Amino acid sequence: MTTWPGQPYPLGATYDGRGTNFSLFAEHADQVRLCLFDDAGRETAVDLSEVTAFCWHAYLPGVGPGQRYGYRVDGPHRPRDGLRYNPHKLLIDPYARAIDGDVRWAEAVHGYPFDAPDAETLRNTEDSAGLVPRSVVVDPAFDWGSDGPLRTPWHETVVYEAHVRGLTMRHPDVPLELRGTYAGLATPAVIAHLERLGITALELLPVHHFVDDGRLAARGLRNYWGYNSIGFLAPHAAYSAAGPRGQQVPEFKAMVKALHAAGIEVILDVVYNHTGEGSERGPTLCFRGIDNEAYYRLDPADPRRYIDYTGTGNTMNMRHPHVLQLIMDSLRYWVLEMHVDGFRFDLAATLARELHDVDRLSAFFDLIQQDPVVSQVKLIAEPWDVGEGGYQVGNFPPLWSEWNGRYRDTVRDYWRGAERGVAEFAYRFTGSSDLYASNGRRPYASINFITCHDGFTLRDLVSYEHKHNQANGEDNRDGADDNRSWNCGAEGPTDDPAVSALRRRQSRNMLATLLLSQGVPMILGGDEMGRTQAGNNNAYCQDTALSWFEWELDDEARRLLDFTAHLVGLRQRHPVLHRRKWFEGRPLHGSGVSDIGWFTPSGEEMTDDEWGQGFVKSIGVFLNGDQIPSPGRRGERVTDDSFFVLLNAHHEPVPFRLPQGRWGQRWVGILDTAAGDPLAEGPPRRAGELVGVEGRSLQLLRRAD
Repeated sequence: MTTWPGQPYPLGATYDGRGTNFSLFAEHADQVRLCLFDDAGRETAVDLSEVTAFCWHAYLPGVGPGQRYGYRVDGPHRPRDGLRYNPHKLLIDPYARAIDGDVRWAEAVHGYPFDAPDAETLRNTEDSAGLVPRSVVVDPAFDWGSDGPLRTPWHETVVYEAHVRGLTMRHPDVPLELRGTYAGLATPAVIAHLERLGITALELLPVHHFVDDGRLAARGLRNYWGYNSIGFLAPHAAYSAAGPRGQQVPEFKAMVKALHAAGIEVILDVVYNHTGEGSERGPTLCFRGIDNEAYYRLDPADPRRYIDYTGTGNTMNMRHPHVLQLIMDSLRYWVLEMHVDGFRFDLAATLARELHDVDRLSAFFDLIQQDPVVSQVKLIAEPWDVGEGGYQVGNFPPLWSEWNGRYRDTVRDYWRGAERGVAEFAYRFTGSSDLYASNGRRPYASINFITCHDGFTLRDLVSYEHKHNQANGEDNRDGADDNRSWNCGAEGPTDDPAVSALRRRQSRNMLATLLLSQGVPMILGGDEMGRTQAGNNNAYCQDTALSWFEWELDDEARRLLDFTAHLVGLRQRHPVLHRRKWFEGRPLHGSGVSDIGWFTPSGEEMTDDEWGQGFVKSIGVFLNGDQIPSPGRRGERVTDDSFFVLLNAHHEPVPFRLPQGRWGQRWVGILDTAAGDPLAEGPPRRAGELVGVEGRSLQLLRRAD
């Protein structure tokens, strides 16, 4: 085979129309062989003799898109020094743009013999090539037309978290052959649902190519969520309807293009904190066999072992320049080549660990800050990991927004009636200034959510007090035990009409609270239709109907969908409900009326003593629509409607007196979560009048004068 020296950069396999340049970083290797596979699976090996700055490279004329390949890397096998080279293991290219095939679990995919896993000199000499995925050369060409970044302003963003398969697997208007795929997600029927709902950003659970766990495969289960990445530049092949030999790349691009045409951004949930190779007892699929010491955090006291801040067996070594380069190259690739609009970083506290402590000024954040591409897209941190000191809500740098776990806990506690101070609820409802204002961040630093993929769905949150994860095969030991849920009087399905009615009302209460709060709301996909997982709060391994959306909607589901869509539309139409700056809590110029007011049910503003009380179950919030900072460049102010939110978490009805004087003379109810028709407009009300608010319900009134 004709081989030219090629170039060390870019890393990976780069097709230029005439041939392909291959480059692989492997600092401690003695030999690297590029292995090409034909359609019959026959292997042709090419020794890479050119090495530049630890990058082994060659250019192969005539090799083009669809070519499957892998690497065999030889070098020292000294686990006590963190080196685990084994040329008998076929390895995935860390920079592969496409990956074909799954892992077939057997002893051969491991670098050590099962009967001597800790042996210092023994390597497993069984060949793994027939059991592991191949990397694929791709053609980067794609007709994007006029497509470009959407850049919806953060304060106008409404996020919808969903799974490629779960969203589409049971949709009756998605062709069978497209269900569970990127192409299925891009069909008019699915996009029409997202448009009807009014969301502006679709946040997809991991689509980086991932592998299933051997322990799940042994139980007949799958890694459904996909938090087991093995290819940071490759879209997951199983989600492609067109095929795994590179066709997944243009199919993913077409999906993004279709969503952009509907005005919907695409945000990817990315997992750079660990890989699918697991602990030192895991398989050798990629990084471990290429340069274990460079890619993973090893225990300094015993480099045979990994430091694990993720609960998965390994942690990526964010202190190594080539690991940082891989992550930054991956992020830029997804923005520039795949046109995605942002990222949600799984267990982001892990990425900030320089040594052991979480360092908000770590090299990773420095690289993001200075990067002209990545710094301009939406960046969302899951601000915790499983290590000591890993809960870092509020501590990320100014460019970042964060999943606000304190918002979730506070709102759940409020509506289930748990004891929690009123000031805590006030902070969460107004954007969590206590967490984000001190370092120049805005309310949109808070990604507000009540439910997400990890935990109960909204319907299950109001239907179960205990997890029911038996289907996962772990004797119900997995999943969180602290769910802050309340079943409304019965565990699981019930025929009791009173319990069912209360559950529907509690669902509306939490959706209304979410969409009336300052910050960025995130809706868990399916909550708008009452999706249930039968009490399973850890459905990570359930690639079944338990996790998939049910699209055959009954009247109850349709009403909830209408309610949610109405709330999203209301939020989008009124700048006072999605301010880009903090409330100041002081009178606006010339009006004598504050931009926000907090009231007791008696119609009086809350006093310092009342703020200092413990839990307050009934509270009124005035949202002033006058002189709101506009999103325009000139910094002018705009005028919107003013609203009064009445929240009653008490189990009995509470009469609220509408405030008198300068706050407003006439009010009209536009939402009542306890009403038969929660969206029906109520009768006009005057200042000083009593408004009855049912137990565990919320009302929204609009000022009419």
